[in-house]
Amino acid sequence: METINWGNLPFGYMKTDYNIRCYYRDGKWGELEVSSSEYINIHMSATALHYGQESFEGLKAYKGKDGRTRLFRWEENAKRMQSSSQGILMAELPSDKFKEAITKAVKLNERFVPPHGSGAALYIRPFLFGSGPQIGVKPAEEYLFVVFVTPVGPYFKEGFKPVDMLLTREFDRAAPQGTGKYKVGGNYAASLTSIKKAHEEGYTNVLYLDSKEKKYIDECGPANFFGIKNNTYITPESDSILPSITNNSLLTIAADLGMKTERRAVEYTELSTFEEVGACGTAAVISPIRKIVDPEGEEYFYGDEPGTMSTKLYEKLVAIQYGDEPDTHGWIEFID
Repeated sequence: METINWGNLPFGYMKTDYNIRCYYRDGKWGELEVSSSEYINIHMSATALHYGQESFEGLKAYKGKDGRTRLFRWEENAKRMQSSSQGILMAELPSDKFKEAITKAVKLNERFVPPHGSGAALYIRPFLFGSGPQIGVKPAEEYLFVVFVTPVGPYFKEGFKPVDMLLTREFDRAAPQGTGKYKVGGNYAASLTSIKKAHEEGYTNVLYLDSKEKKYIDECGPANFFGIKNNTYITPESDSILPSITNNSLLTIAADLGMKTERRAVEYTELSTFEEVGACGTAAVISPIRKIVDPEGEEYFYGDEPGTMSTKLYEKLVAIQYGDEPDTHGWIEFID
């Protein structure tokens, strides 16, 4: 096997041995298939290519110091993929089939699960798309579900270090009553231009406002936003925001740590009142924010080092994921 520098992995794609595939044809799901190919043979008129019928998920497998491999809250990913399928009229993959596929993918690529203590994990990418041909805007009759895995390091190269964000009014992440609450590729395509601009201006990512009024905080690049003040964990509530499994977990952990929690509409003017702010998601877990710059207004500064509560939340969640602290909420499932 090639030598992998586990402690210096980027967050990117690395070829592994096998991926898992499953077709939906004639109104039913087939059996899981194992493939060693990185490529998919797809019809040129597939609905995924023309009408954006596609969704994906992201979760991780973690190696504990006991040598056992763990999945974190995979059921929530299965449910969210089903919700995305409902949103764009794709065949829904049953949760048991989802679990069977991701478990098989991890087991067949066991040698790529990074060792405990390396700070890395095995990223699992399930995705589902319309593979059947259509001309005319309508759902496909055939779908392909695929799971591949790849070992990854931190999402942001800075690691658990505060980053700078650019508040944008120029771009919208998702339309009101649109697909913002679904994990579909179109939402991420819509974000590329704004993120590129932020990078060119020296920022790590962008903070979006709601598309209707430009008054409320929406998402923080590809992640959920949270703010902390008065021992309260506050995160925006909106039908255009993706329900983050990491954010939901942090809300629970915050309560465990004796904090109050609020999920509500958050006006951007409230940015000046927060003691700590951050972005959270599967990839980065928590990315603390150093400052947010509003080109039409203020610059909000939160500190050069991660905040006390953000650090506690991050350390607690990561410790549960890697098995270094007890899982009191039933979030962990072992792959043996």
